[in-house]
Amino acid sequence: MTEIIDLSIPIRDDHFRWTDTERKLLKSHDKGAGQGSWIGLSCHAFTHMDAPVHYWPGGHSTDDLTLDKVVGEGAVVDISDVAGPKHAITAADLAAAGAHIREGDIVLLKTRWDERYPYTVPEFWGESPWVTAEAAEWLGKRGIRACGFDFPQDYSIRNFLTGEPAPAREDNPTHYHLLQKRDVILIEYLGNMGALKNDRTFVIALPLKIPNCDGAPSRVICLQDTPTTH
Repeated sequence: MTEIIDLSIPIRDDHFRWTDTERKLLKSHDKGAGQGSWIGLSCHAFTHMDAPVHYWPGGHSTDDLTLDKVVGEGAVVDISDVAGPKHAITAADLAAAGAHIREGDIVLLKTRWDERYPYTVPEFWGESPWVTAEAAEWLGKRGIRACGFDFPQDYSIRNFLTGEPAPAREDNPTHYHLLQKRDVILIEYLGNMGALKNDRTFVIALPLKIPNCDGAPSRVICLQDTPTTH
């Protein structure tokens, strides 16, 4: 049997980070017009994916993002036992948990961080683990096509809390070593990875079809094989 696991987090209009997210009714039932809603948000808010032009001027946009980059076989790399608060994820951490990664995989780094703190509170951002440069390089050398995260994966992401200036490009390891250098698509702000029980899965990460853009909100699911009971 196949189970559908939803890894997308809900889009909210009251999130303290993405304060420009807006949702409103354009027409409503009480006026006899049926109901129609409008929503506005950043293409890099909530569950979304990055196109390379998001990080460097020479990168391609969403126009060139073919679906085979974000739909296909995936490796679930469970580092939830080591990726505690403020843990710097190393290449050794990934090597110990990711021996099953295959070339061409969509890798999902599973920390279950959303089970410690929901994405709606500052601790989710300020206390989270992050990926080191050596770990990002290790992933890149595996020949993967995309990588998904259930935590804020670069240390500098927390700068919006501290007010620190933007770091140098190479100090955003996943964006620099994966997205820019190797065209590995980043799938950010996933949740519910605790529901993934197998090392292998099938990933469907569908971005909204927004031409000539640097990213897109996405609905991300996995198809998980479950044992058949008799």
